Amino acid sequence: MKLGVICDGISRDLNHAVTVMDEFGLDHAELQFVGDKEVGDHPAEEIRRMDRLLRDRGKMVSCLSRHVFAGLTTANRPGDADHSRHMDALKRVIDMAHVLGAPLVRIMSQKKEQILWGHNGAETWNVAHGAWNTMAPMMAPAVDLARAEGLTLVIETGNGTMINSSHTARRLIDELEAKDVLKVLWDPANNCWCHETAYPDGYDELRGGYLGHIHLKDVRVDTPRATLTCTRFGDGQLGSFFEPIARALRRDDYRGVISLESVFHPGNGDFEAGFRQSIRPFRSIFG
Repeated sequence: MKLGVICDGISRDLNHAVTVMDEFGLDHAELQFVGDKEVGDHPAEEIRRMDRLLRDRGKMVSCLSRHVFAGLTTANRPGDADHSRHMDALKRVIDMAHVLGAPLVRIMSQKKEQILWGHNGAETWNVAHGAWNTMAPMMAPAVDLARAEGLTLVIETGNGTMINSSHTARRLIDELEAKDVLKVLWDPANNCWCHETAYPDGYDELRGGYLGHIHLKDVRVDTPRATLTCTRFGDGQLGSFFEPIARALRRDDYRGVISLESVFHPGNGDFEAGFRQSIRPFRSIFG
């Protein structure tokens, strides 16, 4: 399988991140923050320098991951000031993707409303009425732009976003009739917050052409205490699921990239040290 890393999980110094990638035989670079800027905010010359560096070192860009649409709420509407600002950023990231040869651009979704559907009384008293119906109209302009630009979007399953499970991601894509240009960026650790079992439940929702990209990390979730703890890869609550996920991806001939999301540090704020503790178990299972 194709393995990579979100580079700023090692360092925002791209040259150093690539050197560490070389050390562990990772070929696919996912870019989120480079230097002091998020992707989409770099001037043209900086983007050209990134392109030269990555090509000279034999690295392919798997995905450009800006937080497009993150922070918006169900009160936002297509074309309002906030939505337009995010669409402008998406256009800049797509332009950057064309230069770097990145096949995917990540988008996010609005802030989470907890209960979207209900039954036997909950539909009256507990559901956030109309919240889900704001989703497709907000995403439709991004889908249209991606089609026009010949590029694929991936929407991430996030902790505190409306799309926080494989189920909701698939449902959105179906409603938009956009499986040709919008795929799921599956982050099963994020899905732990809503208690979606990573395998087989979460994985099976994405079979049949919905899965476009993967972020992997390990965590321990304590939803009642509103506490999330990042762990060394394999030491958290996803540890027992990684092997069956790897077998399923091989069985289904997954052709995308798996990015190690290095958000763990061993208590000292050193994320590169956390990466070094996680990369070997990551490679041993998915390599």
